[in-house]
Amino acid sequence: MMNAYEEYMRQMAQPMRDELTTAGFQELTTPEEVDQFMTTAEGPAIVVVNSVCGCAAGLARPSAKESLNNEKRPTHAVTVFAGQDREATNRMREYFEGYEPSSPSMALVENGKVLHFIPRDDIEDHEPEEILANLTQAYNQYC
Repeated sequence: MMNAYEEYMRQMAQPMRDELTTAGFQELTTPEEVDQFMTTAEGPAIVVVNSVCGCAAGLARPSAKESLNNEKRPTHAVTVFAGQDREATNRMREYFEGYEPSSPSMALVENGKVLHFIPRDDIEDHEPEEILANLTQAYNQYC
C-alpha cells in the first residue's frame, strides 16, 4: 500500500505529467516499456526526463512542448518521470551512456543512441528561448 508521502507526490506530479502527455508525449513508466521503445522505435525521438523541480522542470516542459512546433522534429516524443517512475527512469538513463544522471534533462535519441543531450545545467537559469533554440538546432541537424 502506498504511504501518504508517495500518494501526495503522485498527486503533486500529475499536472506535470499531464503537461507533456496532453502535448503528445508518451509516458514510459516501466523498464520494459523503455526497452521496448528504445529497441523498436524507428526515427529520432525526444526523451524528456521529467521532474518536480520547479526551477528547471518549469523551463524544460514548456520548451519541450514548444519544440514540437519546429518544422523539423522527431518522429517520437516520450517521457519518463524521475522520482516517480524510478525504475523506468533508471533504465532510460542506462541508454544515456556517457552522460551523468540529470533531471530534468532531454535527449534526442535514435536507434537506442543519444544524438544530443541537454542536462539540467543547460536548462536551469537559462531563458526558455535558449532551451528551445538548443532543441530546435538539434532537430534541424538530426531530424
